[in-house]
Order: sequence, then C-alpha cells, then structure tokens
Amino acid sequence: MLAENVEGIANATETVEMLNQAQENLQEVAKNPGIVGTWLQGLIPDLLNFAFQVVVSIIIYIVGSKIINLILKMFRKSMERRDVDTGVRQFVLPLIKYALYLVLIFIIMGLFGIATTSAVAVLGSAGVAVGLALQGSLSNFAGGVLILLLKPFRVGDYIIEHSGGKEGTVTEISIFYTKLLTIDNKVVMVPNGTLSNSSITNVSTMEKRRVDLVVGIAYEADIRTAKEVLYSVAEAEEARLPEEEILVFVDELGDSSVNMGVRIWVKTEDYWSARWRLTENIKYALDSHNISIPYPQMDVQIKQ
Repeated sequence: MLAENVEGIANATETVEMLNQAQENLQEVAKNPGIVGTWLQGLIPDLLNFAFQVVVSIIIYIVGSKIINLILKMFRKSMERRDVDTGVRQFVLPLIKYALYLVLIFIIMGLFGIATTSAVAVLGSAGVAVGLALQGSLSNFAGGVLILLLKPFRVGDYIIEHSGGKEGTVTEISIFYTKLLTIDNKVVMVPNGTLSNSSITNVSTMEKRRVDLVVGIAYEADIRTAKEVLYSVAEAEEARLPEEEILVFVDELGDSSVNMGVRIWVKTEDYWSARWRLTENIKYALDSHNISIPYPQMDVQIKQ
C-alpha cells in the first residue's frame, strides 16, 4: 500500500512539473512573440524545398511519360518493319511499358531522398507475398510466354480449346489472357495457363481442309446410282480444289440406313460455306432421283 502511495505521489509531482514547464513556455512566448515568427521562418525553406521537389517530380513524370510513349512507338514501328507476329507485339509492348514506368517511379522516389535499394528490397518482399497470393496470374503469365515461344496459334487463327469447349478466332494475346471472338460475335477471355496446359485444335494452320459428310440412304435404294449422284454433286461444288481426289464410298451399314461417305478438299476459309452448300445440294439431288433418306424406324409385333 505504501509503495502504491509513493508511486502516485511521484506521478503527480511529474505532472505538476510538466504543467509548470508549459506555463513558463507560454509566458516566454507572450513576452517574445517573435519566437513563433522565427519558427515559421525556419519552416518556410523546408516547405519551399518540398514544393519544389513536387513540381520537379510532376515535370519529370510528364516528360518521362512522353519519352516512354516515344520509345514504345519506336519499338512498335520496328516490330512492324520486321513483320513480328501480332501476338508477340501485344505481349511484349505492355511489358516494356510497365518496366519503363517502374524506372520512372524509382527516379521520382530518388528526388525525395528515398533510397532505391530500400525500395527494391521492399518491392521484392511484397512481390513474394503477392506472388503467393496470385499464383494463378503467374501461371497465366508463364502460359503466355510459352504460347509466344511455341506458337501453337497466332492472332487471326481459329482455335478450339478442348478442356472447356471454347472456340473462336484469336483477336489478342495479352499478358494473362487470350481473347477469342466467337462466330456469333462474342468475346471469350481464356486464361493463358489454361491454353498452355490443355489440348488445342488450330483449324487455321493448314491452307486446306477436308469436308467429310455422311449421308444415309434407304436399304431399298440402288447404291451405284446413289454413288453417282453424290459424286456429281461433289464434283460440281464451286469451292472444291480440283487437284484433290473426290471420294464417295459406303461408310457403314447402319440399323436403318446405308451410310454413304463423301469427301472433298477445300480452302480453309471456304470450309463452312462449302459444307453447308454441299449438304443442301445433296438433299436436292437425292430427292430428284427418288432416293430417300430414312429416319430411325422400329418394328413392333403385338402377340395376341
């Protein structure tokens, strides 16, 4: 109890001394008002120096941004002259832009007396933490690098991604995502990591494609006549490559029909139009020769 009282008296005494000191300071200020002015005058050079640094930093940022845009323009023109792949340009130019802006930020930090080595150490530590939190994004970045190195597809190619069933024309290969434009004019964003780790069918790689059609005819129809009709329709197809062979054959004896196969070669860009036109013309030709295309049938026997 005695120790607690002694400690309380000591604290009270210290508080009284602080109040007395503050009172003396106020009295001194009252007697000499110029002290405040002197303190403010001493603060003005620091404020002016800071304001000057801010203005210089803004000027450096504006000038640096223009220089960065000029450098990016030079890189872009150089890549265009060398006919660099569009996907490579879309991937590399943003990386150069971010790197140059990072250098610009370090220069501005140096004006304020911030050591760049300390900033790099802090950014490195933060980068490790962010990298652990954004593993998927880093995987997409690595996938983008692999796509540019291995070139399984390029901008303008029509691809089919089998793991998710996504397909479309490649319009952009960015740092983390690849943009696909579907036939019905939808934009699909596919992560680069997914594309680099799944099987992809590139429809546009080759200059020509084979159109495969299977047409069922009735068992009562004459196969020889059907083959002649199908061959004549295939031969008359306007998009067919004349140097390639036409194949018409019996593909399968199905449950309800004899399935005939038709194969022709066309240019890749003509594939769908040729396929749709050929299918329609085959139907007209078979109808004109009274060759029916059967539908699945079932015979039911009822026992009394």
